[in-house]
Amino acid sequence: MQNVAEFWNTATRPAASNGLGFSIEEERDELLRLESFFEVLHENAASYIAWKALVVQHRVIGVQVHDPRLVAVMQAHDIRQIVTFNASDLTR
Repeated sequence: MQNVAEFWNTATRPAASNGLGFSIEEERDELLRLESFFEVLHENAASYIAWKALVVQHRVIGVQVHDPRLVAVMQAHDIRQIVTFNASDLTR
């Protein structure tokens, strides 16, 4: 779910502000297309417990809390790989 929200943020942001400039309708259609390829995973009690352990163990502060959330959901759903353009954000 977090990745979907982040994609919505980027896709609907104006191109002049480093976004894609999609309209709401274009973004909705793009999400429907992506949902045909990927399963949307949700947070649950196990991912919350994993997230809390990660942020404490790795001393995560401020805006950095979002990447451990992705890792926690991956752990809770037994996902072992991620495709990212920000690999350095996940090095901890």
